[in-house]
Amino acid sequence: MQQKIIILDFGSQTTQLIGRRVRELGTFCEVLPYNKFPHDDPSVIGVILGGSPYSVYDPEAFQIDLSRIRGRLPILGICYGAQYMSHIYGGKVEPAATREYGRANLDTFEADNPLLRGLDAGSQVWMSHGDTITAIPEGFRCIASTSKVKYAAYQADGEQLWGVQFHPEVFHSLQGTQLLRNFVVDICGSRQDWSAASFVETTVEEIRSQVGGDRVILGLSGGVDSSVAAVLLNKAIGDRLTCIFVDHGMLRKDEFANVMHDYECLGLNVIGVDASAKFFADLQGVTDPEQKRKIIGRDFVEVFNAEAQKIKDAKWLAQGTIYPDRIESLNITGKVIKSHHNVGGLPKDMHLSLCEPLRWLFKDEVRRVGRQMGMPEHLITRHPFPGPGLAVRILGDITPERVRILQEADDIYIRTMRDYKVRLSGEEARRVLAAGVPADLDRNGEIEVSLYDQVWQAGAVLLTTVRSVGVMGDERTYEHPVALRAVTSTDAMSADWAHLPYDFMAKVSNDIINHVKGVNRVCYDISSKPPSTIEWE
Repeated sequence: MQQKIIILDFGSQTTQLIGRRVRELGTFCEVLPYNKFPHDDPSVIGVILGGSPYSVYDPEAFQIDLSRIRGRLPILGICYGAQYMSHIYGGKVEPAATREYGRANLDTFEADNPLLRGLDAGSQVWMSHGDTITAIPEGFRCIASTSKVKYAAYQADGEQLWGVQFHPEVFHSLQGTQLLRNFVVDICGSRQDWSAASFVETTVEEIRSQVGGDRVILGLSGGVDSSVAAVLLNKAIGDRLTCIFVDHGMLRKDEFANVMHDYECLGLNVIGVDASAKFFADLQGVTDPEQKRKIIGRDFVEVFNAEAQKIKDAKWLAQGTIYPDRIESLNITGKVIKSHHNVGGLPKDMHLSLCEPLRWLFKDEVRRVGRQMGMPEHLITRHPFPGPGLAVRILGDITPERVRILQEADDIYIRTMRDYKVRLSGEEARRVLAAGVPADLDRNGEIEVSLYDQVWQAGAVLLTTVRSVGVMGDERTYEHPVALRAVTSTDAMSADWAHLPYDFMAKVSNDIINHVKGVNRVCYDISSKPPSTIEWE
């Protein structure tokens, strides 16, 4: 029986990062809504309570009865989870005098506590909360403090129940993985037998069980997620999989032809459909981002459905939906951040059931699965690219000419990024390696990678709603600016703007302005996620 950790979701996006860290420890986990705990599942070995956008004393706060879990399974509460347990068992949670956010250090802690074993004195942790625990329940004891947070961590005496007000799952909690290892492996007793190889094995069997002898259709986008999903499905059901790759006209330069060639080399059965004329016609005059996404989603379904009806006995639609797609589109609080093309549901007239083999994985995990199956590296390391394509990187009306302009600018940007080499060390090298980039540390503790591999995602944005004055060849120009976007991340749940070298940016700017007619100014986006999203629309 495969062991699992259950992570209960109270509405925080960082809850998904906890799941990622647990899986990095070779342990399968499921993130479930706070009120959907599987009490009768014998494979559960531990429970983690995640964060929440609510205060524990908020009338709308999510609540759970832990009476059937406490004392039976180890419990770890993180942030809201820690505050919630303190609150319901008789402690006190109040608004902090100042918001506790950012780096902090564990000044005092029980070094021999099972949860904190192996942590160094002054270990750096990451705080992110507006409330704080001002008193813990009777029978609980404080096991860690920072200079500003007295109850940074606690334990119920004689029980396997802990709470921490910091976030061990984030990168800036430098020994957060050690703390989670203590809980998952030492306290819960994980055998650490979950891996990319085991995922492939179990998922192939799940696909076969789910679809039986039916035929499956997969909508390919050219990206990592749908490509890995296609290879997984092909491994499971072979020629009963038919892939459809729809060209909506807003792909990157030459992408349709290049991707079709890649898929043929993988041995996939792929139908390519050029439907760009329909998409451009339906997007004419549309400037609202959500409306663009919905039109593209609707048209994709129409085109896809027309092709799918030609495939006899198709019963299933497969998609490369991954965790961040689902979480960003709609979290447990019911708040839509932006619509994602893979999570809008299926129209009733499509008459297909949904198969999403990657729905629990993060991008770097998807890449590991792809490598496990022997997929070519250039497909695995491709940056994420939005399903609606360049339509959500053109601010304003979509036209073929504007797409052409952006394709040329984007191509210069990405090609130059692939050619530019950088040497990394320390925290930056660890972050890039953690994201799954194939590189080896040299004897100086450095790695050499392309700038493309250092960056999580990059692309150009065309601002058609703005024009700027320029001078070219002693003549006045009045054309559009292009904004360059590049971010670093390990999971897309949060991202920081990439600090690109000045000589690289100078070359890209010069080449775009000199070679792309219609652009006379290049800017760089230095906003992080949150508060911004990675895509502009």
